[in-house]
Amino acid sequence: MSKSHLSKHRHISFTAHYTGYIWYQMGISHPAFATKQGRSLAMLINPVESLAEKYVGGSMRTTLKARHTLLDDQLKALIERYPDLQVLEIAAGLSPRGWWFREHYPAIEYRELDLPDMAATKQAALKQIDTNQPDVLSADLFTEDFQNAFHVFDQNRPLVVISEGFINYFDLALLKQLLQSIVKYGEPFQALHYLTDIYPEPVKNKLAKVIWSSSKLLKLMSRSAFTFHFQSPKEVQTFFLDAGFDQVKVLQPQQYLNQYPSHDEIGPNHHEHLGDLVWVIHAELLD
Repeated sequence: MSKSHLSKHRHISFTAHYTGYIWYQMGISHPAFATKQGRSLAMLINPVESLAEKYVGGSMRTTLKARHTLLDDQLKALIERYPDLQVLEIAAGLSPRGWWFREHYPAIEYRELDLPDMAATKQAALKQIDTNQPDVLSADLFTEDFQNAFHVFDQNRPLVVISEGFINYFDLALLKQLLQSIVKYGEPFQALHYLTDIYPEPVKNKLAKVIWSSSKLLKLMSRSAFTFHFQSPKEVQTFFLDAGFDQVKVLQPQQYLNQYPSHDEIGPNHHEHLGDLVWVIHAELLD
């Protein structure tokens, strides 16, 4: 996609600088992904984050860590299942995931994709680490350019599409378009999985009103349709199934923090909102 056809979604990329720096602060990223813009945003938000962690027990950055860890765990499990796995990370931003997985699982094919400006920023950061890093792909996910990213991969091998901190920025119509595109372009592959996170409505959080107000600020700053679409895991499953996936699991962080007697008691498709600020979704097409 040429810069003369700028995506209306390009303003979302500013959040990539913040999350990239937070991951670096947490020790799970590389200094090359920590930008000056990210550092400034982190310093600006730090007082609010520290107060939230002290008085609420959680914050945006602790949520970032939870979703990143859960997504990584799901991806590692898929690599164990498919040793010849291929991965396409969309809206990759300044996430360290591609770099980390290429380092630790050299047998897999892992490619990243973003809008042109962010793709160029990520490409430059990767080249600082290793000049042999693969090129970052560039496309607007809501145009036909998106299908070209799938042509990079071998259809005789399984493919995982993964995104993080992304799908809440779009209204339901655009979100369904994205999911349907992933299904359409991924259907020819030996297997197709989609891993992503989503922020549900914070209906069970005592600071729900504060979180809603913060989301409105984020919507303004990113010039997007950022919102909370779903109140229950069942609603998420229904939406993803309607978009064409055959199986959908909704994973809630509390399921993995030993706050319940056993995983079997609630299961990955537990239909009650347990109160977490973020969930992880594992959708797939069955053979």
